[in-house]
Amino acid sequence: MFAAKFFSFVVLATAAAAAPRGRRLSERLARRAEGSHLSRPVQLIEHPELTNVSNVEYSSNWAGAVISESSGTWKSVTGTFTVPTPKAGSGSGSGSSYSASAWVGIDGDTCDTAILQTGVDFTISGSSVSYDGWYEWYPDYAYDFSGISFSAGDSVRLTVTASSTKAGTAEIENLTTGETVTKSITSSSALCEEDAEWIVEDYEEGDSLVPFANFGTVTFTSASATSGSGSTGPSGATLIDIEQNNKVLTSVSTSSSSVTVTYE
Repeated sequence: MFAAKFFSFVVLATAAAAAPRGRRLSERLARRAEGSHLSRPVQLIEHPELTNVSNVEYSSNWAGAVISESSGTWKSVTGTFTVPTPKAGSGSGSGSSYSASAWVGIDGDTCDTAILQTGVDFTISGSSVSYDGWYEWYPDYAYDFSGISFSAGDSVRLTVTASSTKAGTAEIENLTTGETVTKSITSSSALCEEDAEWIVEDYEEGDSLVPFANFGTVTFTSASATSGSGSTGPSGATLIDIEQNNKVLTSVSTSSSSVTVTYE
């Protein structure tokens, strides 16, 4: 996986919005069942002219923070965020809706053959806003959780735990409503356990990125990653911003226990 590290200058992106149309829950679930919702490894964009500053990368699909360890020891990643109200954002098309997804995961950056992740999608279609909780072990696609719901302003904790390189759990807790869902997952695609991440993603449906929602700001608080030697926060992590059509759509910052991703 190539990684061009460079200074994160701020470019303001204007939103090109077409008139979205409604998307029924049954249609979303049908696409999930067919495997069309896919959260992929980071798709980095090279900027060879900017090589003198480290710790920042640009990507077409990920915005957030990644801690990578070549020793491959990450066992758990967690973070809590407040569910945003999405608005029409970047990209357009006939009948478009706009979506983004906040998640935590293991692998997908320096190791791109498998990812254990869980998160929440937020979608706006016309005046209708919807949310979906999901889990995924890439290269398999995302599956929706049942038994949990979300509203704007809810506090949600996301956690993934690898019990081995081919087995683990995904958990979403709605701390506002008290609802919790957990899924035990196994896969033939082994994790490297090299990357721990807190991400807002422009995910794929039907082999292309969905029009990216303006999600405002998503801040992962109480963010930590656990390895065999203990827990660490995201301070000093590699930052990733989304760049599409030569425009930078996000800005990212970290503290010792938080990752903040803002739509520009």
